[in-house]
Amino acid sequence: MKRVLLVNTNMERAPYPVPPLGLCMLATVLQETYNVRIYDGVFDEGSGLVSMVREFKPDFIGFSIRNIDDVVMDREIFYVKDIVQKFIEPVRFVTDVPIILGGSGFSIFPVDVMKMTGADFGIVGEAEELLPELLSRLCNGLTTDDMPNLVKYGGSQVQAGNKYSFSKPATQRFPEIDKWVDFTPYKAKGVYSVQTKRGCSHGCIYCTYPLIEGRKFRTRSPSAIVDEIEQAHQRLGNVMFEFVDSTFNDPRGHAESICREIISRKIKVKLRTMGINPRHVSEELFELMQRAGFVQIDATPDSASPSVLHLLDKGFGLDHIERMAGMISKFNIPTMWFFLFGGPGETEGTFNETLDFIDKFVNPADLVYMNAGLRIYPGTPLYSMSVREGRFTHSDSVFQPPAYYYSDKITKGHLDHLIRKASRSRHNCLHALETAPSPEMISEALEMRKNHGLDEPMFRTLLRLRANWMAEGKLKTD
Repeated sequence: MKRVLLVNTNMERAPYPVPPLGLCMLATVLQETYNVRIYDGVFDEGSGLVSMVREFKPDFIGFSIRNIDDVVMDREIFYVKDIVQKFIEPVRFVTDVPIILGGSGFSIFPVDVMKMTGADFGIVGEAEELLPELLSRLCNGLTTDDMPNLVKYGGSQVQAGNKYSFSKPATQRFPEIDKWVDFTPYKAKGVYSVQTKRGCSHGCIYCTYPLIEGRKFRTRSPSAIVDEIEQAHQRLGNVMFEFVDSTFNDPRGHAESICREIISRKIKVKLRTMGINPRHVSEELFELMQRAGFVQIDATPDSASPSVLHLLDKGFGLDHIERMAGMISKFNIPTMWFFLFGGPGETEGTFNETLDFIDKFVNPADLVYMNAGLRIYPGTPLYSMSVREGRFTHSDSVFQPPAYYYSDKITKGHLDHLIRKASRSRHNCLHALETAPSPEMISEALEMRKNHGLDEPMFRTLLRLRANWMAEGKLKTD
């Protein structure tokens, strides 16, 4: 039986470590035909990889690249360079077996990443069908030229295959993440990731989800989703489950059905979710989420300026956001709010419109994340807009250094000043550069939670401390 090693190259642990859901799904599919292992680099950052390669002697090695950079303009952490140095180059020294790339980050910049890594093959988009097909062809000496979404080195040039269709329904299978990786550190610090769908039908101008997963929602059945949660809960006990979809409550009614299934089975779990679409919220949704066990949500409107929302093509307006904020307040659901400044049409006036919304509608106990500059990705409407505006041409790379969009109606320096000013006077508003708490703050927060028996989300405890430190003059915000 041929041996396949799948490598998680993601080393980012802030704000919490994320288990390699995609690789675990691939391992679950491949195990029927191959001897499969996963090397998880989140915690040891590649230090044990060469030893595993020497011991396991894989016939194929797949590297998952989750992120290209951290999308914070003034910090510009470029992950791919470290991935090459800590994972791919060391492996190349000890084996010459085919190297295959994949993952969301790779799928956005496949040609650039292939050139930088010197990998043999790459798969753009979801790989549950394509990777087994590629491995089968390679094992049997068959051509790969007609494979969709396959990228490979042909001589000295990168060759990209035909575009893959995202028309097939989402798989109802799910991986047992803890079967493939040591889940102990994730249980202590992170989450168990659950995906309820793939694809996104929305048109936000900067977003890559439609490019990676397709432009239509492909949902899993609520029963399969809750089977996964129930079985993981039985194996692992008290663990936080996070729904990692682009938007949890789309398409309309799917999230409600998931909650009802959890409630009907009387499963007692803690849940949280990424983006809530303000257009499709209802009191029924929030009531069901509360009953199902949600203890935290993310709200990602990006702006609260009507004109900016329109230019970002968010698909909802200020009235929808205000309505959602009212429901969040009514049901007292801890929320992390995310705002992205500097997009098309941003001015000091539109910035102040968003700040007014924050002051009027956001619970001071909830976190507000403030970032500036929109990361530009190829294939997005923002990329096309940037070319039309003469910011760069199609021949220019937006890979490295990363390209960002800033409104021509406000300078980057002034916008940064406005964000810092807001964060200095509001304990719950954090500049993107300030989101990693110091070890001292973490230590004090843990002691506070223990002494006062706090069971709230960690971000709320940290905000309590931040308010205290600001009042005492202990916090530096510049």
